[in-house]
Amino acid sequence: MTHIAKSLVHFCTTKPKTIYWVLLLLTFGIGSQIPRIQIDTDPENMLSADHPSRVFHNQTKRNFNMYDSIVVGAVNTQSAKGVGVYNQQSLTAMHDLVVSILSIDGVVSADLMAVSTVDNISQEGEGTIRFEWMMKDAPTSEEEALAVQKKIERLPLLYNTLVSQNGKAAAIYVPIVDKNESYRIAEEIRGHIKELDSVDNWYITGLPVAEDQFGFEMFVQMGISAPLAGLTIFILLFLFFRNIPLITAPMIVAMATVIVTMGLLIGMGFTVHIMSSMIAIFLMPIAVVDSVHILSEFSDRYKPGENLRDVVEEVIGHLFTPMLYTSITSCIGFFSLMLTPIPPVQIFGAFVGFGILFAFLVTITFIPAYLSRMSDESLEKLQAALHDNEDGSRVAQFAKFLGRIANSHQGALLSVFAIIFGISVWGITQIQINDNPVRWFKADHEIRVADRVLNENFAGTYDAYLVISDNNNVKTGMGLLTSEQNMPSGLADWYTETEARLSALPEQEQLQQLIIAIDDQLFAADSDDQIAWLETLLKQAEQATNNSKTFQSPELLAYMSKLQDYLKDSGLVGKSNSLADVVKVVNRELRSGEDKDYQLPNSSNAVAQTLLQYQSSHRPNDLWHFVTPDYRSTLIWLQLTSGDNQDMTKVVSLVDEYVKANPLPQGLDVGWAGKAYLNVVWQENMVAGMLNSLLSAFVTVFIMMVFLFRSVVFGFLAMLPLTITIAFIYGLIGIVGKDYDMPIAVLSALTLGLSVDFAIHFLERTRSVFNQTGSIKETFTIMFDEPASAITRNALVIALGFTPLLFAPLVPYITVGFFLASIMAISALVTLLVLPSVMTKAKGLVFGVKSDS
Repeated sequence: MTHIAKSLVHFCTTKPKTIYWVLLLLTFGIGSQIPRIQIDTDPENMLSADHPSRVFHNQTKRNFNMYDSIVVGAVNTQSAKGVGVYNQQSLTAMHDLVVSILSIDGVVSADLMAVSTVDNISQEGEGTIRFEWMMKDAPTSEEEALAVQKKIERLPLLYNTLVSQNGKAAAIYVPIVDKNESYRIAEEIRGHIKELDSVDNWYITGLPVAEDQFGFEMFVQMGISAPLAGLTIFILLFLFFRNIPLITAPMIVAMATVIVTMGLLIGMGFTVHIMSSMIAIFLMPIAVVDSVHILSEFSDRYKPGENLRDVVEEVIGHLFTPMLYTSITSCIGFFSLMLTPIPPVQIFGAFVGFGILFAFLVTITFIPAYLSRMSDESLEKLQAALHDNEDGSRVAQFAKFLGRIANSHQGALLSVFAIIFGISVWGITQIQINDNPVRWFKADHEIRVADRVLNENFAGTYDAYLVISDNNNVKTGMGLLTSEQNMPSGLADWYTETEARLSALPEQEQLQQLIIAIDDQLFAADSDDQIAWLETLLKQAEQATNNSKTFQSPELLAYMSKLQDYLKDSGLVGKSNSLADVVKVVNRELRSGEDKDYQLPNSSNAVAQTLLQYQSSHRPNDLWHFVTPDYRSTLIWLQLTSGDNQDMTKVVSLVDEYVKANPLPQGLDVGWAGKAYLNVVWQENMVAGMLNSLLSAFVTVFIMMVFLFRSVVFGFLAMLPLTITIAFIYGLIGIVGKDYDMPIAVLSALTLGLSVDFAIHFLERTRSVFNQTGSIKETFTIMFDEPASAITRNALVIALGFTPLLFAPLVPYITVGFFLASIMAISALVTLLVLPSVMTKAKGLVFGVKSDS
């Protein structure tokens, strides 16, 4: 321990009240920021705001007037004659619910899709088309209800989207202005559902409501799990030390660490994401680790009548270096997460790393101050608790039992762990990367049940958008006007005025305005030369306009239609809608109304005519959900029954294969948008980022171990438990088929930071004891007394400290709780079983001796 550290500890033992006040003011001062907490569960924020995929996604939403939607579904399996939802009561309930939803603040009423808010498209006569409400009013008879079925089944745009193919389910797509309001809106919808006269089963799902509901439940869980973890640790410490005044000290350290860390995070303006919501539950057990080491060694060294302050300073001096290095290596594991390109993961890593260092600082200041003020009565109780044969001996006996195994079966142990390591490496190759926010809920959660039921009935509630854009340069109004030569006399003023007007307009509006200007001037033309010149310019402007409307081309619409069929045949896409489907439906009704005319027209002008007809419907703006007003960008709306990243990735690969085999015209390219696709992007970024952070942190920790022990051999030994633990945990994940998702990804940092903790203490103490005894056998006999007991206590405190998470209703919390408890147990066992075996077998390299005695 350095002179500065010694002086600091001495100050703490002599001025304990000063330490108390500093810690109290710091905790309450920074903790006062916690009420300003803001929750964020939007997976989009897993990508930085300027990430190309996120920018394109948001631009697509703006270009096509898209909103995030809540999906409300009704399933009826009780209706007579198998009519499903096509009965008077069910459709009346659907109609009434839509009326109620339209009154909810935050709902985009104009874009809400339900049976009662969409048009039926039918033929009024040859060459004419009729748009009428599908179900303007609730049906007054069963016959009217069945009539709705006939209308829906004739419209591929709506069939299996608004009503399922089996007729048992109907859906309402509720677009919302702000996805962060989805939980509130969903709760209001649930309230309206309770008031309905309906025998249907109602469900609410969709990624926005799943994410926002997770945020609400996450906030509740955060307030439950951290206190439960604190209670669990308190009980464990009491079982170990049987001294409430004593164990109050590490609990104060843990609580101060959590409050200061969370207060600092919130005070600096960061939102609490799913990752950072776990900071409190992570820090609570980790923060008491050093305290347990101190209390264990203090109780072992202190004898009644000794100078209390001297013993405290001696214990801290002995443990300072290993505690410092374990804290640094633990925080390196978390700080390495800052290398990932995922902002919430970076924030999580930064603040947990800070929390670990803060806990170390509080431990080496507050614990000495607290111990130095303990009464003789408390100290006597402590001695009795730790050295009584009945108490605590279970931990000690277990540690000695491990010592007997480690010292007697070294070859067998190394063989067993070598086999386990080999199997683990194979298991790692079986890991599948996958995530789905809906799976963050347990299987029986209403969101999860709704997702399962509605996707069983419909084409899919997960949206992805395949965007096709024309990036070719087209003539602009200004370009066409200024390129014309030989302008007749008398048009100079018109030319100058038109040029000025066009230059002030966006390029996409210039051609239309040029056509209007030419039309107006034709009425004022006073010579044949002027008329001829203007008519020529008009033809060129009209031709340029037609050429610029890329997606009025029948050939391109046919390409999109074939791509849709290809995706449908894959079985991954339940259904897709595009501009081609709109054109086919309108074209059928303009011609005969029969299925044989459900096809694309053979000319751009005919396509333009169908789209013009479509815009006379009650919902003309629906067209702009499929194509931009300049017709240079279009999208295909894909409905997937699965939100798993693996399935979305397969769809992307299928499209890539199709486009490669069937190239688009030059200048056209494809892009992806939609929440299902963004989840894939951030997952891929996270995996790559986690791998880089793990490798860099692994190398850094190894260098630190070599520096700490001033030995390459001891550096390798320190990394051994860490390596085996990481391999085992991730091998187990691959073998049992657990998806590699967001919570699993961050466990690498935890494994790296915490697994090396036990190894540092074990190796540092082993070397110190060997230097005193000179005997390997005697060294390990001593090591499996109090040192091994302290390591066992710490492993139990951390492992069991995370067990409250196992009872959480949210899957990520359960995952983290289970695997963190496993990491602690495994790393402690590997430290206590493998290290002694390796050190004994390689005694020449490790201890520089050839004999065990």
